[in-house]
Amino acid sequence: MDFLDYAFMQRALLAAVLVGITAPAVGIYLVQRRQALMGDGIGHVAMTGVGLGFLLTWSPVWMATLVSVLGAVLMELIRWYGKTRGDIALAMLFYGGMAGGVMFINLAPTGSNANLTSYLFGSLSTVSESDVTAICVLAAFVVLVTLGLRRQLFAVSQDEEFARVTGLPVRALNLLTAITAAVTVTVAMRVVGLLLVSALMVVPVAAAQQIGRSFAATFAIAVAIGVSVTIGGTVTSYYQDVPPGATIVLLTIGAFVVLAALAAPLARRRARARSAAHAGADPAECAIPATREATDEVGV
Repeated sequence: MDFLDYAFMQRALLAAVLVGITAPAVGIYLVQRRQALMGDGIGHVAMTGVGLGFLLTWSPVWMATLVSVLGAVLMELIRWYGKTRGDIALAMLFYGGMAGGVMFINLAPTGSNANLTSYLFGSLSTVSESDVTAICVLAAFVVLVTLGLRRQLFAVSQDEEFARVTGLPVRALNLLTAITAAVTVTVAMRVVGLLLVSALMVVPVAAAQQIGRSFAATFAIAVAIGVSVTIGGTVTSYYQDVPPGATIVLLTIGAFVVLAALAAPLARRRARARSAAHAGADPAECAIPATREATDEVGV
């Protein structure tokens, strides 16, 4: 536990825990909406914000947050109105974001490609006190949205048409989800990096889905996996001198492989239990007729 004696590791661990909570908390809605790669696209756009931060001598984290939110809003507008040419517009947005980030940071008097690399792949030693403050504020926003509006966001993620019929503001909730994803990307970029943050938003959710039987259980398991791998990856990178972002993502993939291997025997055990329950039930001619269909309740 000697790593806790260093201030930079204390900051890095705090940032890692917040990333481990926020990334899967947003990712579960993106996976439900089949927008698993949205975080990757926002990460490309956020590079322009990082470059502008260095060029204007302003906080790269806050500038990246602003640019990412604007990019997320533009992505949603393209999705609504882009029709057949929407994919081309999104491609230009993503590649333009990458090119803008490289250009701006090279134009900055104190910027260089080395500065950009720490934002692309994460860096423990460069997490400053101002970064931690920004991450805490942004993470609080993400947690409030993902937990406070979980029922509404879940309904829209599952079936937009049904949610619209029930009176939910579907477009506003979609826009809020995109903005929350943008904020999450900037929360995670100092620990995981902009190019790898999408993996932390998606893979823990995919791993949790292997054993979770309800939305609430999947949400909790995904967050537990996220916190575990971010702490484990941060500590491992300190002792082994390896990149934190890559270490965290590889640990996340490892967790997915383990849970996927456990899912098959668990499914067989549940199937045998159901078969045994049906075998011990009354014969069909002796059963009391059901008055209505039974429905499975999804925990949210």
